[in-house]
Amino acid sequence: MRMGASKVPWAILSLLVVMVALALSGSTLASATNDKPADFKRVDLAIPGAHGLVSFDYYVFDSANHRLWVPASNTGSVTIIDANSDQVTAITGFRTGQVDFMGKRPVMGPTSVTLGEGVAYVGNRGDSSVCVIDEVSLRLGACQPIGSASEGLAAAPDALTYVAAVRELWVTRGVPPMNVPSVDRAITVFDASAPRGLKPKETIPLGASAEGFAVDNRRGRFYTSVEEHGETVGIDVHTHKITARYHSGCDEPHGLALDEARGILFVACMARVVSIDVAHNGEVLGSIDTGNGLDNIDYLPSGQMLWAAAAVDATLTVAHVDEHGGFHKVAVWPTEKGARGVVVDSKGNAFVMDPYGGRILKFMPNSPWPSR
Repeated sequence: MRMGASKVPWAILSLLVVMVALALSGSTLASATNDKPADFKRVDLAIPGAHGLVSFDYYVFDSANHRLWVPASNTGSVTIIDANSDQVTAITGFRTGQVDFMGKRPVMGPTSVTLGEGVAYVGNRGDSSVCVIDEVSLRLGACQPIGSASEGLAAAPDALTYVAAVRELWVTRGVPPMNVPSVDRAITVFDASAPRGLKPKETIPLGASAEGFAVDNRRGRFYTSVEEHGETVGIDVHTHKITARYHSGCDEPHGLALDEARGILFVACMARVVSIDVAHNGEVLGSIDTGNGLDNIDYLPSGQMLWAAAAVDATLTVAHVDEHGGFHKVAVWPTEKGARGVVVDSKGNAFVMDPYGGRILKFMPNSPWPSR
């Protein structure tokens, strides 16, 4: 998202809300209504080495091995969570560093991850590098600098995405939601045909900062939102050219998710999610209110279900998406103030980042989601 000079970044706003909430205390796990029990179970998974705030950002679910990869920034580690047993393992050894950010110098480290061919790629804001982890041994390999210390967070990696069709790693930069635009207003592309030896390949100019992503293998497109322009674009993964532009109506588009089979792209605004028909003419199909403070969202194609976590309202919304791209709310569950971003596993369990608690909140429905 992009914030004007007169606006208060929602991360700061959510922190203030958290402080009030803690002062008032109360139960951290309430049912969706006061007169019936909750229809879910929550498990809190602590991040090893966390002492207070952990600055999470992009994390990913590995469906082949049924585990969650969570870069845990200022801890200097990447956490692996076994989604079957909830066992937590930390991969350590990442460099951390103090960076200039909103008038302060917080410690940052790895904040983004994507899965390639037998490896995981991790973006590190602490030293502006991209690192390689072997998926089998979980050993940290080489780290390649992609920016200089003088360029600060504007040149540091934001989102990392492996584009399998062309065996490339696509990297965005900066911290667009927090008024740190990308230094080059472009996407940096690496040749990943040798998975453990990334080679710089090309930059894709956008003219603005990229935020969020979704890869459409069926149509050969990479979707990302262009912060300063308030639009979402489709990029041909073979030619690296922008081939489509979509207007969701969001002033500040955030995370993206995709129903590839039906050609429906989901765009997170501040307090709602919009569905767009990318298979045809790019029209807006539907919208659902979710509460304020959205970041990354997720979608489970097998159930045609969307998840959206609102940091300010402290809720997790689950909705079914019908054949016309319309939303039908299935559940709204309480989370924690400041909890944002959500990743869903193949069973329909949702993992939500709780930065102020230094943990991942795992939500499991008490009964299976209805088949569609």
